[in-house]
Amino acid sequence: MSREDYILVGGGCFWGMEQLVSQQQGVLATRVGYCGGDLRNPTYKDICTGQTGHAETLKIVFDPEMVSLREILHFFFRIHDPTQKNRQGNDVGTQYRSVIFYRTPDQQQIAKGVIEEVNASGRWQKPVVTTLEPESTFFEAEEYHQKYLEKNPGGYSCHYVRA
Repeated sequence: MSREDYILVGGGCFWGMEQLVSQQQGVLATRVGYCGGDLRNPTYKDICTGQTGHAETLKIVFDPEMVSLREILHFFFRIHDPTQKNRQGNDVGTQYRSVIFYRTPDQQQIAKGVIEEVNASGRWQKPVVTTLEPESTFFEAEEYHQKYLEKNPGGYSCHYVRA
């Protein structure tokens, strides 16, 4: 019987992140939504204003016996540019910030360690600006956003797996 854990991350438009992360071994489920803001039950239209404080967020449910949180986070740092503040590709605004929402002190320590490893790796010319924020309420995005790129294979994504 598998165990389940989850982490919430934001790194630009959630469509591309969901598509890439959902294909990883040990990932059991993904849902896209909004986290980190003040508005209750935000909609996509609300988020697009950049005024709610929410980030487009990916909830990653994984089996820690198959893949560690550390491995999940290292992959997260391979599919977006964590050195860009409040932007990924053509998407600009606080809703596209690079963020890890941690639930426990252990998740916070692991995330902090991974950020330090990524900074020390030399992979990026600039320092990582990914923030660590305590998890707040995760509001699932509208159903048409879930698995969006599976439903719309020609849809926009600024995410790809970097070496």
